[in-house]
Amino acid sequence: MDSKILNTMDYHKILQSLAHHAATPLGEQAALALQPSTNLDEVKRRLQATDEAMTVERLKGGAPFSGVKDIRGSIKRARINAMLSASELWDISSLLLSGRRVARHIAGVHEDNPVPSIHELAQSISDQKALEEDIRRCIDEQGEVLDQASSELATVRRELRIGETRIREKLESMIRSQSAQKMLQDQLVTIRNDRYVIPVKQEYRGHYGGIVHDQSSSGATLFIEPEAIVAMNNKLRETKLREEREIERILSRLTEEVGLLADVLLYDTDCVEQLDFIFAKARLAHQMKASFPRMNDRGFIKLKKGRHPLIPIEQVVPIDVELGNSYTSIIVTGPNTGGKTVSLKTMGLLSLMAMSGMFIPAEDGSQMCVFDAIYADIGDEQSIEQNLSTFSSHLTNIIRILSHMTPKSLVLLDELGAGTDPAEGSALAIAILEHIHKLGCRMVATTHYSELKAYAYERKGIINASMEFDVQTLSPTYRLLIGVPGRSNAFAIAERLGLSKSIIEHARGEVTEEDLRVETMIASLEENRLGAEAEREAAERLRRETEAMREALAEERAKLEADRDKRVARAEDEARAIVAKARREAEEIISELRQLALEGAQVKDHRLTEARRRLDEAAPASKIAAKTKKSVKAVRQIEAGDEVMVYSLNQKGSVVELAGQEAVVQLGILKMKVRLDDLELLSSSKSEAKQVQSGTNVKRTRGENVRSELDLRGANLEEAMMEVDRFLDEALLGNLGQVHIIHGKGTGILRTGIQEFLRRHKHVKSFRLGNYGEGGTGVTVAELK
Repeated sequence: MDSKILNTMDYHKILQSLAHHAATPLGEQAALALQPSTNLDEVKRRLQATDEAMTVERLKGGAPFSGVKDIRGSIKRARINAMLSASELWDISSLLLSGRRVARHIAGVHEDNPVPSIHELAQSISDQKALEEDIRRCIDEQGEVLDQASSELATVRRELRIGETRIREKLESMIRSQSAQKMLQDQLVTIRNDRYVIPVKQEYRGHYGGIVHDQSSSGATLFIEPEAIVAMNNKLRETKLREEREIERILSRLTEEVGLLADVLLYDTDCVEQLDFIFAKARLAHQMKASFPRMNDRGFIKLKKGRHPLIPIEQVVPIDVELGNSYTSIIVTGPNTGGKTVSLKTMGLLSLMAMSGMFIPAEDGSQMCVFDAIYADIGDEQSIEQNLSTFSSHLTNIIRILSHMTPKSLVLLDELGAGTDPAEGSALAIAILEHIHKLGCRMVATTHYSELKAYAYERKGIINASMEFDVQTLSPTYRLLIGVPGRSNAFAIAERLGLSKSIIEHARGEVTEEDLRVETMIASLEENRLGAEAEREAAERLRRETEAMREALAEERAKLEADRDKRVARAEDEARAIVAKARREAEEIISELRQLALEGAQVKDHRLTEARRRLDEAAPASKIAAKTKKSVKAVRQIEAGDEVMVYSLNQKGSVVELAGQEAVVQLGILKMKVRLDDLELLSSSKSEAKQVQSGTNVKRTRGENVRSELDLRGANLEEAMMEVDRFLDEALLGNLGQVHIIHGKGTGILRTGIQEFLRRHKHVKSFRLGNYGEGGTGVTVAELK
């Protein structure tokens, strides 16, 4: 892409903003070197990577690039065995650590939200953890070699510390003596030329002997290394030389490790640079509130609320532009300061940004084209002087554009034909526009010449446009209006400013009839546009209201369906609970029957199996269904022998006999009294001619009236248990709530056995000894469930 075009479009300012969002010097360099691509696939890959980086930023925050520096120079030096400094090695370890962290950061997002492009790039970073840990074991963050780098270095530094301590102790003992106070300028120990010295007054220089290393600016103080510590300083110096040699050995070893991995580390550096650059594009897009543009290579542009990225978002006026479908050229007319040049630059700069893989500040659904080149002739038309040199400069630039453009180029021309005679300028502008249009370029041109309005109106594939102007406020609105040519508004402005009506009318008379027709046509178009826009806004408002109502209805429907599902689930749970309860009761009944059979009652197994099958098939109905059945069932007098349904037990049975408002019902092997309103007639004994069958072979003797007392005095314990069991069954069938068992006082064996039996009996709610007047301890009173 021509660098002049990039400068004209202020593309370098976008790159500076992009570099500002980079986290490392590597990313800054990549941002400042970014160039638009003319390859559609490459542009799509760039945009996809930016979109993936935005996904990572949104879900997991920014990638950890902290501490990364450009280490490529250091790596190249290590390759030729030039020893690296400790700080350079630390920077290498920082890049290795950041690369590993960034790869892990991206992988964490990729598992649930695939980001294939940047994940592949991050995974290509090699894992050099061993080298990283080796460097960090030997060097700290300040670039100092640590004692633990080697055992030799630790020993040498220990000797250094001991030697320094001894020298200081020796010197401090010298300066603290009574005689030394008058000979010393200050009572302190200092260092000159890496050797410990003391400040001695000039007149006492011979007292300490030794070596003079320095003197004060006035010459009154000499910094002397006393003869008593010269040997100690010499030994300390030798130890420091040993330290330096050991540090050099450690740095050489680490440098050699880096040199062996030079190619790998250079590739890792490039990967980190690219990742930081991609995340910088994502952060810039977030700041600009930019969107992902759909790209094509067929010359189609559709900007929806496109904003110039260098104008503050609260000040910029968005534009809507479509180019390359119904028309390939746009001619924008209108007065100066209306925003024509900004609109041109917006289209050009957003095209460059999209071709560079950056999101554009426009609404979702915007489309941009990958052009083979973008050409522009945009100059400052605010100057008062319009001379031949200005015209020549513009024309020279246009000639260069005409010689290089292709059908796949975008051409932007500002104030075409300006700077010369209006008649010649407009004719030349029409000729240039016709040549570009025939070639098939995508073109946007701005002009002052009204002749170009008619040209655009007559030519297929070219459309007029203008910048909206508010006559009431005498100021531009900076809105680009496609399909409406610009009006001069000179008469309206003059009238608003108070110019005499006679002068204005005279001026109108000087305008040709053809120009008046054009102005009238433009006014009519603008009036129609305003009406259509008002109708569109009303339709849009109705659409939004309809959408809101539809969303509300959908939400309400979802709530109703969710409530219905909850009710159904609750009903199913209740039904399962009822069935489970019925099964438990059935199992208890069957268990009782088997127990009776074991005790001697002749209950056959096939009868028990039949009873169980009937209980399984008798799925309990809901109360509502039962009530409905009961209400709709034809009422008929129940007679002995009829087959009935007992509501309270949800069991079928046969009526044995009637007793007032109750009936004795045979339920399997059991007989029990049931109220008539708890029965539903299933079939008549007369219609079905059924023979009532006895329900059991177990024979029991009982009187007409159920007894409430059982006298067991004189019976043994085994006989008493059998009688109590039978007595409780009869009392339960007789709906008795309380019974008395007389066992006498005696030895208490009978009383204890009976009470133990009652404690285990499932139909006994509680029991107690008789009160005064009930027999006392000779009677046990039991309450039944």
